[in-house]
Amino acid sequence: MVAGEASGDLLAGLLLDGMKARWPALTACGIGGPKMAARGFEAWWPHDKLAVRGYVEVLRHYREIVGIRKQLATRLLASKPDAFIGVDAPDFNLDLEAQLKARGIKAIHFVGPSIWAWRGKRVERIRHSVDHVLCLFPFEPALYEAHGVAATFVGHPLADAIPMEVPRAASRAALNLSADDVVVALLPGSRRSEIAYVAPPLLAAAAEMHRQRPHLKFILPVVPGLRSLVEPLRQQWAAKLPLSLLDGRSHEALAACDVTLVASGTATLEAALFKRPMVITYNMQWLSWQMMKRMKYQPWVGLPNILLNDFAVPELLQDAATPAALAQAAFSWLDNPSACNALAVRFAALHRTLQQNTAVAATHAIEKILAA
Repeated sequence: MVAGEASGDLLAGLLLDGMKARWPALTACGIGGPKMAARGFEAWWPHDKLAVRGYVEVLRHYREIVGIRKQLATRLLASKPDAFIGVDAPDFNLDLEAQLKARGIKAIHFVGPSIWAWRGKRVERIRHSVDHVLCLFPFEPALYEAHGVAATFVGHPLADAIPMEVPRAASRAALNLSADDVVVALLPGSRRSEIAYVAPPLLAAAAEMHRQRPHLKFILPVVPGLRSLVEPLRQQWAAKLPLSLLDGRSHEALAACDVTLVASGTATLEAALFKRPMVITYNMQWLSWQMMKRMKYQPWVGLPNILLNDFAVPELLQDAATPAALAQAAFSWLDNPSACNALAVRFAALHRTLQQNTAVAATHAIEKILAA
């Protein structure tokens, strides 16, 4: 298995639960993070070696990443596992999967690359590289199968892991927040490059919100190992902000908050499953942004908006993500409880659609693939 970042580590950990229930003697190894390790996964490299986003950023780490992939391919081809499961990280995993598939190793990709959002021509590469795609969203298998790629909708494991009823009171108690506190959660991403570009405008927006409304409280979950990146940014952009840095605990933060300012990515779906109003944002190196925006097919970048086919929540990206604009968008939610309630109803319906007991569904699909 290969999972290339914190969200992939989370998804892979949940999948490992299902596979170990079906095959108690299962052994799993490759590239992963702490949640996979907690399930007995043997990580030959840590997942954060691959946690780089943006074309320019990837170029800086290209030689190291390619070197890891070559070493991993050599090791897997020598040991011949029953299956390889690439968890997201398509730019790393698809080339590796193609090598393994060509040598008779079943290659499964968990989390279908979003050919419906951008870079649709990748579907030819996917067909060449994998035996099967395990899809998180219900509309995806038909798109893949139209291009000759076998695919199965297995639901989203986060929809199983996150309770339908939000544990708001318990989460606030765990975070030493009172029922009357008005709480803003800041989620600047899980990659080093994301934090460098996204955290400054989020922290500056929080400082602006506090200037206008001093009673607000702020929480920021930090991915394990990245606190040393966040602390200097906090001192630079929001030194006087009443902000609690949390070691992980993003789910408690989302359950407890009244609104979240969140980097585009898996965290936006987590926020939706917690039925939280949000403002989606993103910022990256300028050249990477110019390349990315020319390749997208849809008007949305945030998963909740894509899945609802609507600008259900605001998206403030790149130059539009000014502290003042982010603060105002967050205030718009805090000042309109009826809109928050209506959004929560839509998110609850989405939650039910994605709740498919993914670990079991994916394991059944993998079992069929291995038997084919």
